[in-house]
Amino acid sequence: MDEHNHDSLQDHLLNTLFAEGLGEGVATVAQLLMNAAMLIEREDHIGAAPYQRGVERNGHANGFKPRVFQTAVGRLDLSVPQIRGSDAAFRTSLLEQGCRSDRALKSAIATMYVQGVSTRRVTKIMEELCGFEVSSGQVSKLNKELDEELAKWRARELPGIRYLILDATCYKVRIEGTVRDCATLKAIGVRRDNGKRMVLGVSCALSEAEVHWREFLVGLKERGIGIPDQVTSEAHTGLRAALKAAFNASPWQRCQFHLQQNAGHPITKQEFKGPVAAEIASIFNAESKVHAEERLRSLVDKWSDTQPKLAAWAEENLPEGFAVFDLPEAHRKKHRTSNACETLNSQIKRRVRVVGLFPSEESIERLVISVLIEISETWETGRPYLRAS
Repeated sequence: MDEHNHDSLQDHLLNTLFAEGLGEGVATVAQLLMNAAMLIEREDHIGAAPYQRGVERNGHANGFKPRVFQTAVGRLDLSVPQIRGSDAAFRTSLLEQGCRSDRALKSAIATMYVQGVSTRRVTKIMEELCGFEVSSGQVSKLNKELDEELAKWRARELPGIRYLILDATCYKVRIEGTVRDCATLKAIGVRRDNGKRMVLGVSCALSEAEVHWREFLVGLKERGIGIPDQVTSEAHTGLRAALKAAFNASPWQRCQFHLQQNAGHPITKQEFKGPVAAEIASIFNAESKVHAEERLRSLVDKWSDTQPKLAAWAEENLPEGFAVFDLPEAHRKKHRTSNACETLNSQIKRRVRVVGLFPSEESIERLVISVLIEISETWETGRPYLRAS
């Protein structure tokens, strides 16, 4: 592929990426990029790095002035560097009228996500932002600051959580020349104090094994969520064993939606799937656990002769979806499935699908966390998810 075609392909990729809505979740990253680029501009104007002595300087750093800057990725609260003792006024080019810096900012963010914050790839875009040559060391420092900001979010203290919802999704990653599935674990919590939702954490690894889940759940517990009244999830590999280790005192609610889907697997005749689905829906919509158990016994008795595998599967698996009956009636509907996580997944996939293949586990985490930070802030500042009961 020649250079012109390569550039055209990259432009198309960046345009597609933002058309799919990446800008909705990157205001925090954009703010970090702009502030870092302005620091590099000030350093270039002064002619010396911070605390550097023994060089000819054109002034000294003199703090920062707050400035609100509206961009295509949202409102940015910037810290504009100030200078004293300079023979020429310092004015950052990033805040000039026009759209050059905004376009470059979007390109920088997109490139960082697509390439996994590669220093070599991002340096050229940062030079477009700053308007002069930027060293790889300066970009490496920016990348480190980005990762530190995301790490702070992942390690922040958490409030007491009443309901915990868990999910895992796999994305493609290239490891040592081999394409593998990287499991991304996510946790949503409903706070005890105000009934609002929040994204609690994210973890990426090349497995959904029990050890990955256990480390993730223990981390949530150590950060302060306490003992939830219920944990809702699918029956992911290793998750149940990890829950016994980390949250043995919390009842587990298996997602009723996925149970309903799985019920079709042991059925041997297509014409039976509709009636069975209706019976299972009736079980899950029962007024109480007692009524649900009665309807389950009726289903098992009805199908034990003609569909013995279905009857055995239902008797073993459907009770795992009954924990929700012990919750207040007003809370049951929202906690009988893990659909809250499915909504997050749809937001993430809009950004992920144009990338296709990530270069590392870290690059997946950067994208997923940046998207979820924005969603969580919206939840935490909005109306309560549950009313008091």
